[in-house]
Amino acid sequence: MLDLKHLFIAATVFLACSHATASNVVTSHGIAMHGDMKYQEGFTHFEYTNPEAPKGGSVTLAAYGTFDSFNPDIVKGDAAAFITVTYDTLMVSAMDEPFTVYGLVAEKVEYPEDRSWVIFHLNPKARFHDGHPITAEDVVFTFNTLIEHGQPFYRAYYADVVNVEALDDQRVKFTARDNKNRELPLVLGQLKVLPKHYWENRDFSAANLEVPLGSGPYKITSFDTGKSITFERVKDYWAKDLPVMRGSYNFDTIKVEYYRDQTVMLEAFKGGSYDYREENQSKRWATDYHGPRFDKGEIIKQEIPHQNPTGMQAFVMNTRNELFQDSRVRHALNLAFDFEWTNKQLFYGAYNRTQSFFSNSDLASSGLPSEAELALLEPFREDLPVEVFTQEYQSPTTDGSGNNRKNIRKAISLLKEAGWSFKGTELVHSTTGKPFKFEILLYNKDFERVVLPYIKNLKKLGIEASARVVDSTNYIRIVRDFEFDMIIGGFGQSNSPGNEQRDYWFSKFADHKGSRNLIGVKDPVVDILIEKIISAQSRADLVAACRALDRVLLWNHYVVPQWYINKHRIAYWDKFAQPEIAPIYGDVGFFNWWLKQAEASEQ
Repeated sequence: MLDLKHLFIAATVFLACSHATASNVVTSHGIAMHGDMKYQEGFTHFEYTNPEAPKGGSVTLAAYGTFDSFNPDIVKGDAAAFITVTYDTLMVSAMDEPFTVYGLVAEKVEYPEDRSWVIFHLNPKARFHDGHPITAEDVVFTFNTLIEHGQPFYRAYYADVVNVEALDDQRVKFTARDNKNRELPLVLGQLKVLPKHYWENRDFSAANLEVPLGSGPYKITSFDTGKSITFERVKDYWAKDLPVMRGSYNFDTIKVEYYRDQTVMLEAFKGGSYDYREENQSKRWATDYHGPRFDKGEIIKQEIPHQNPTGMQAFVMNTRNELFQDSRVRHALNLAFDFEWTNKQLFYGAYNRTQSFFSNSDLASSGLPSEAELALLEPFREDLPVEVFTQEYQSPTTDGSGNNRKNIRKAISLLKEAGWSFKGTELVHSTTGKPFKFEILLYNKDFERVVLPYIKNLKKLGIEASARVVDSTNYIRIVRDFEFDMIIGGFGQSNSPGNEQRDYWFSKFADHKGSRNLIGVKDPVVDILIEKIISAQSRADLVAACRALDRVLLWNHYVVPQWYINKHRIAYWDKFAQPEIAPIYGDVGFFNWWLKQAEASEQ
């Protein structure tokens, strides 16, 4: 199964290279969200891969933290990195289209034009690593297992499925509650397939390090608990010659080493302990990627622009905490963050301020609501902040000098309106006398340099905030149980948002531990707008619904928006060759690369 982050790169294309029967049922090798598929039936490979890429060699990658589980689909445990390479999905997303999927385990799909149901026709050659064929019963078992025992995400993502049944060994049918969810057949195509014969006598909900049976291009061959894991390419992988797999997964061995300190992790890379690295901190990128090995070209440093929506990274407030239930308080906390100073002093000017939950895309709201947006918002005018209709949202700004006096004064005024007052230099509630005090939970010490100046500004409001760094395992547990005050969190978005929005904001999931409704949003208007997104029948409808939802979320001040960058920052040792064309969506396509030594060995 693809990383969840990539499950969300969605949207634009309906169907060509297919045929319709008299009953308007379409059968095809793929399915697109709106419009035409790029790759016609009979295509041989994706353009961003090299079908002649040689196989061979070993690479070492790195991961931060630790792991204690090989099951990424449950709430418990800290799952191993890259574990998704061991499983195949029904279909595969193309990384050069906004959202189109093509056959893998399912060699073709069948569905009516209204997409109220879908039948996946499984490839008779599909096999698990033990040689057992992948059948429709495995798909049914997988779906039911994930819904019953998997993360809350699955119940949100597949909420519109009312029935799943195996029609025979190689056909499985999913039926939707209605014909409003056009995305549903595509997201069902992203379903990984679990082996029923392996799991039916095991406890799927238990986090452990028993190596599971997979079906993908790699399998686990060894591991050192919490420290390293080794994947080996499956030489007789059943799908290696399929168009969606040709030219991909070329390394014979992938070893993943774990590090608990980011500085040590970077120095290990520069010392040659691992081969490829993506950088997410601007200071390190600006100051630490230099030296003789970079000068000699032994290590390559690259910035690669992308067209991915960047979503929202922010200080996330847990509105289950009484402190954060008043939007005026949340607005005040936003005013205390000085992005311009932070970007100048800490980030070398590398970032843009986030102004939307759908940043870096046409789905982001701007200006005043359009006519199409107003049609969605007007019925709820009395239930929404007035600014939704009268103002363009803009994150607070400063001159970057570090003197945030104007915003601090405005924040104090808002806090007073919300029932807070000063007792000496301490902010206390006018009724209860309780001080305004909370904790910002972190799992990475690198974020302290961002958090500490913010805490200093909060002190000017009389607010006592503190930062606490915990290890990744405890962090995951605390966040899953919603036992935090504030965290630095993210809400990734795709080119075609849809079912995943339920997991982010839907009222039903606010109290489901493990869901991604981290904020605790419980708003009937938000619930309705989510359904408008999911049921959008055209790109124009989708854009209008996303922008309307964006305005409602922004003007409720649920988060303190941070920043984004629209490029990948990568570094790697000069041992790789790459396809001539790079993917424009998703990641940089590292698993389409190959080793030069493998190339040389074939000459």
